[in-house]
Amino acid sequence: MSDLPPHDSSASDDPERDPLGLFEEIVEAETDRDPDLALIEAGSRTLRTQGAGGHQADVPARPADPEVDKALREVEAELATRWGETKLEPSVGRIAALMDLLGEPQRAYPSIHITGTNGKTSTARMVEALLGAFDLRTGRYTSPHVQSITERISLDGAPLSAERFVETYNDIKPYVEMVDGQQEYRLSFFEVLTGMAYAAFADAPVDVAVVEVGMGGSWDATNVIDGDVAVVTPIDLDHTDRLGETHAEIATEKAGIVKQDATVILAQQPVDAAQVLLKKAVEVDATVAREGLEFGVVSRQIAVGGQLLTLRGLGGEYEEVFLPLHGGYQAHNAAVALAAVEAFFGVGSAHAQRLDIDTVRKAFASVTSPGRLEIVRRSPTVVLDAAHNPAGARATAEAVSEVFDFSRLIGVVGASGDKNVRGVLEAFEPIFAEVVVTQNSSHRAMDTDELAGIAVEVFGEDRVQVEPRLDDALEAAITLAEEEGEYAGGGVLVTGSVITVGEVRLLLGKG
Repeated sequence: MSDLPPHDSSASDDPERDPLGLFEEIVEAETDRDPDLALIEAGSRTLRTQGAGGHQADVPARPADPEVDKALREVEAELATRWGETKLEPSVGRIAALMDLLGEPQRAYPSIHITGTNGKTSTARMVEALLGAFDLRTGRYTSPHVQSITERISLDGAPLSAERFVETYNDIKPYVEMVDGQQEYRLSFFEVLTGMAYAAFADAPVDVAVVEVGMGGSWDATNVIDGDVAVVTPIDLDHTDRLGETHAEIATEKAGIVKQDATVILAQQPVDAAQVLLKKAVEVDATVAREGLEFGVVSRQIAVGGQLLTLRGLGGEYEEVFLPLHGGYQAHNAAVALAAVEAFFGVGSAHAQRLDIDTVRKAFASVTSPGRLEIVRRSPTVVLDAAHNPAGARATAEAVSEVFDFSRLIGVVGASGDKNVRGVLEAFEPIFAEVVVTQNSSHRAMDTDELAGIAVEVFGEDRVQVEPRLDDALEAAITLAEEEGEYAGGGVLVTGSVITVGEVRLLLGKG
């Protein structure tokens, strides 16, 4: 089932111009800019796949003011000199030292701390929407970003402005340099951003912070907060080289966010992971609410533009809740988010009364989650989803089969080299008629030839096309989807990496 607005013919290219020639002109004219970014942004203005849709406010564009844009690029360049998010020295020592110099800003507000393998960002966005609907000022910290680094730090549901992002960085920069000089290793990219988020939230000030773990829990940079509510979304195998090779080992790391006397909201978990998490809760006298027991999804049905839910919360049932996101997994994320907010307000402990149903409905109806089954083009339909591990890919494949009635679905896959790419491809194999393998601009991206070799083993040679350039891959996939004719129901799913999804969003003019 696909509920799509009419096609906007005004977005098509001028037939008098040669798109490829214009593309090359723009790239050549922007030689003073980062070549990868110039290439992508040029594509966003020339590729014939332009389309409407999406929520621009969620994924901000580059600043219109040249001076602000220059200042933001300088901050991005300085942050890029630090360890990236995949290079870690498991410790909270550096971030704790930074917090000490900043006056412990993370203690200035209560927090809801979210860990897990999949669904963290969508759940954080739902929690934020619910809290905001109840007139609380929120700060949200999530990662990674889809397109703009400023997405990671939000106030009142909107990404930090470029100006404020730069100001926050400059405010904490002297203290960052002091910690750098005192520690064996400099603060990492993620640690600095975490410090910025906590400082920005204190400066706002916010009533509550919604904080997503970067990786793991125990030694994650975010874990210098004492979350009043700790949320654990579904745990699966990912980052096994750093977190462990079993559900139980990964759960042990993620249980590190569960603090003394907190309330723990547990999504449905593998049995061995649940045992670890429950044991930790007992050790610290935390109260536990479990999906499927204390709360959960009572019913769900597909609706125009999303799904209609009945959720059972800690305080009772919430009927006719419209969620403008697709997939059963998003319904479960909604149940987890609702329970977390109820727990924050004391439902289930201080009192048993459910939250105001109209406010809850209004909050969920406003939720967006860019890059998660996001429709960004029509005729043919192009859907973006940031699934990058087998569990996420299986959930996405199931959702696509449920929501859309594609007669022919073409996959565009660009993945990171440190992921279980075979598992991702195997999850999508049943729903992809063909797959176009490609490569995003990240240094972490898997080489196209290596990815193609795995894809051929999974799909067979006849179902795999190789296009090293991302814009060429998208163009090829759209051409394949159109082979059955304009009204045949062909579609394209771009997936495999948040970076791939973000760059395709730029190619399609989103941001």
